[in-house]
This record gives sequence, structure tokens and C-alpha cells, in this order.
Amino acid sequence: MKKDKHLKPWQQKLHEVIYEADTPAGKLFDLAILFVIVISVILVMLESVTAYIMEYAHEFYVAEWIITIIFTVEYILRILCIKRPKTYVLSFYGIVDLLSTLPSYIGLLVGGANLLFAIRALRLLRVFRILKVTRYIGESQKLIKALKNSKAKILVFLFAVLIICVIAGTLMHLVEGGNGGFDNIPLSIYWCIVTLTTVGFGDIAPITPLGRLIASLIMIMGYGIIAVPTGIVSAEYSKSYETKTPTNTQVCPNCNETKHLDGAEYCHNCSHKLNE
Repeated sequence: MKKDKHLKPWQQKLHEVIYEADTPAGKLFDLAILFVIVISVILVMLESVTAYIMEYAHEFYVAEWIITIIFTVEYILRILCIKRPKTYVLSFYGIVDLLSTLPSYIGLLVGGANLLFAIRALRLLRVFRILKVTRYIGESQKLIKALKNSKAKILVFLFAVLIICVIAGTLMHLVEGGNGGFDNIPLSIYWCIVTLTTVGFGDIAPITPLGRLIASLIMIMGYGIIAVPTGIVSAEYSKSYETKTPTNTQVCPNCNETKHLDGAEYCHNCSHKLNE
């Protein structure tokens, strides 16, 4: 392979491991980071339980700093192994990485329990890092493409459901005449949404026979409505097998661009040489 003039061999190797997952080392790195992210999120949630934080405060503190150091090292390495660090630093995931790592360092400088808790809550942003890791695992790219292709159809479908809720909510307000919690149209629309999604809180319920009949129809309709978005995404997902979809995880070491065709040697965005 022809070596890149701007990246040293160790930077190229590091880039393949951190930004790509076509190699065993890259997959192992992604799975390791995914494991650390999950542990980190669990720790943040457990810290909100008073009984746990009082008994295991020291253990939580040590574990948080170990995780923070791991993410700090990863953040620095991601900057070191690309030609234009700014593309990563200012990207969505770059900002998430920074914001989810800073709280531990800010906590050393900022006092006040309430303010400190608010800052530490930013660590939950690490859950977004799972999206960054899972895009390099198996069939996730096809699923993401199917969701994007289904966006317009799902939005039209949701708009139609909203219209149904407005009509049905207005009708229930007229039928019930303000009884059973249907005091106004917005509350009636709220009831319709809760019923249509089969949640059924029970805080509002029809009293009249006609109202109960309409409610029964809405409940039955809800089962069909829930299945529609699933069918739309499934159809698009099936199409991805009929068309040629990139399955590699090549990331340009120059501009951090993804979605390159299989076998591509140069970046489609900046024409920079890709790693083999």
C-alpha cells in the first residue's frame, strides 16, 4: 500500500483501528468502547439512587475517573490520527465526546451540589456514542438507510394519524358533553392519542354508550396503526438487499467522510487516498 504523505505509519494504523471496523482490531476496539459506554451510563443512573451513592460513593468516584480517562485518551487519539482534527472536533459526535467527558474535570473546579449534579448529568450524552459505534457493526448501515428512505412516508403517515386524533377528539368532546374528563377539545385529543397508541392511562374515560363505541373503534384501529411504520421500514430494508449498498467502514483520514463504495481507493468528498 502506498503510504500517505501526510500521515505517519502509526497514524494510519491508529486510524484504521479507531475509525474503521473492517479489521479484527477495529471491531474489538468498537466493542470495547461500547462496553465502557454502557457501564458508564449504568453508573450515572445508579448514582441518582441515594442509597447507592451513600454506600458506594468512593467506588463510584473511582469508576467514573477510570472511564473519564479512557474517553479522554480516546478523544485525543481520534484527533491525532486524522489530517484535519477540526472536522472531528466540530462534528456532532466530536462535540458529544467533549461534553460527555468534561463534567468530571469541571467537577474538580466547580462547587455546589446542585450545580455539580446538573453538570455530571451531561455524562448521559455518552449514550449517543453508541450510535457512532454501532454504525460500524454488521447490518446497521442498511437499517439506517432504510430509516432514512422511510422518513417521508412515515411523516405523511404520522400527519394522517394526527388528523384522525383531532377529528376523533373533537367528536368525543361533543358526544360526551364534557363528562368523564372530556372537558375540552385538547384534552379529548390527548385521550385519543393515548387510546390510539394502546397506552390507556385511564385518567379520562367515556361514559356514554356512543362514546364507548367510538373508543372501541379507536382501540381496534390503534393495532393497525402501530403496524404501519414497521411495515414501511421493513419494505425499505428488504430493498437494501436488492440494491448495492456499501458494507465497508472506510473513513477518510483527511475529511472524516464515510459512506464510500466497496473497493473505493479515494474519498468521494475530497479525493484523498483511503486506507486499504
